[in-house]
Amino acid sequence: MSDFISNFWHWYVAGLTLVSIIACLLLLWFSGKARAMTANDHTTGHVWDGDLREMNNPLPRWWVGLFVITILFGLIYLAMYPGAGSLAGKFGWSSASQYETEVAKGNAEVAPLYAKFQGMPPEDVSKDPQALVIGDRLFMNNCAQCHGSDARGSKGFPNLADADWLYGGTPDAIKTSLVQGRAGNMPPMAAAVGTPEDVRNLAHYVLSLSKSPHDSVRAALGKSKYGTCAACHGMDAKGNHAMGAPNLTDDIWLHGWGESAIVNIINNGKVNQMPAQGDKLTAAQIHVLASYVWGLSNRAVVSAAK
Repeated sequence: MSDFISNFWHWYVAGLTLVSIIACLLLLWFSGKARAMTANDHTTGHVWDGDLREMNNPLPRWWVGLFVITILFGLIYLAMYPGAGSLAGKFGWSSASQYETEVAKGNAEVAPLYAKFQGMPPEDVSKDPQALVIGDRLFMNNCAQCHGSDARGSKGFPNLADADWLYGGTPDAIKTSLVQGRAGNMPPMAAAVGTPEDVRNLAHYVLSLSKSPHDSVRAALGKSKYGTCAACHGMDAKGNHAMGAPNLTDDIWLHGWGESAIVNIINNGKVNQMPAQGDKLTAAQIHVLASYVWGLSNRAVVSAAK
């Protein structure tokens, strides 16, 4: 992988770019100097449809001039802007810097709009009509791709409209999730559990905790193996917000339920990651978005407060 970020590729791209421009100049020069074998009437001797003869006239000067101007423009462009490998160009322009400038300008323009909500508690923001519209737009642009437009998630992506939270559902916990992101990691546990039969038995015990359909005999045999899970999920199996360990006693299954799904997770583990939004959104936007998300799972509280 390091071969693709070495200096060789920088010089390769820069050299290829310059050689291509020089080759265009040479092609233009040779085409003007070379003379094809022609007949006395300045035709190539090729005839089509009985009387269409191919002439051997030189390129029009205006066309040659435009070609030369285009090549000179290309050389000047490469000197001013990036285009030859990693050379930044005299102006030092980059798409990243332009993007950051435009984002900063946009944030400055909408700052007065968000200032209204900065001093408001999240509970009040969550029922403000204007904040709800803004929060909905922020959610659609930054969250809906994973959690769905209705915020109910899908397999592998948490439902944000219920009361089940891996890392806690308070406004502050939601803000932390938005700013820092989350990285959930359950390591493969099959070796610690025992044999494949032990893994199956443990899976049925886990199913029994939420009163999901299970084999009661296997669940009884798997109960003694739950100790390998308790360090994260707790002895009561109600999970741990500090670690993002799910509650195993409810009927909410983030990665699918049933023996095969649970056996697969025990054998192979599971990694889930939510990217941090702190570098994309301002503190004011995070405040409004967190309040909006909190309101999704507290609709009864919000409705009662209106």
